[in-house]
Amino acid sequence: MSLAPSRVARALALAALLSLVTIGPASALDAGRFEKQVVASTNDYRAAQGKKAVKLQRCVDRWANGQAAWMARTKKFEHRAGRLGKVMRSCRLNGAAENIAWNYSSGSKTVRAWAASPGHATNMRGGAYRYIGVGVARASNGEIYVAQVFGDPR
Repeated sequence: MSLAPSRVARALALAALLSLVTIGPASALDAGRFEKQVVASTNDYRAAQGKKAVKLQRCVDRWANGQAAWMARTKKFEHRAGRLGKVMRSCRLNGAAENIAWNYSSGSKTVRAWAASPGHATNMRGGAYRYIGVGVARASNGEIYVAQVFGDPR
């Protein structure tokens, strides 16, 4: 069976158009997927260290999202003094810790970098932590900021 040249041209044009729609821009950031990768990779790391998994918790997650958004908005890659005390009071925690990262392309790469850093790795394997929150935000210049907050419930 042969197709008329105009039908072939239309089919090829449609296939080309569909490939453009499904690929999307390379600069798109799927924050939800990125955050899920951070949680899953963190729990994989914790399991390898003999630690219990942490669970996403709304209050802690809100603080992580706030930190990532602040860093992206201000383009400052830094922890903010006194913030963990506020997290502990607001979320009713006995303890809290925070890891931040800048410009990694995936959640799993971010966690690998934290695992290679003694201070960040200590936070990730903290035995009393049961909660996690993750925030990811892109700055106007395209840079990606990530905040990971852990919580030890009362």
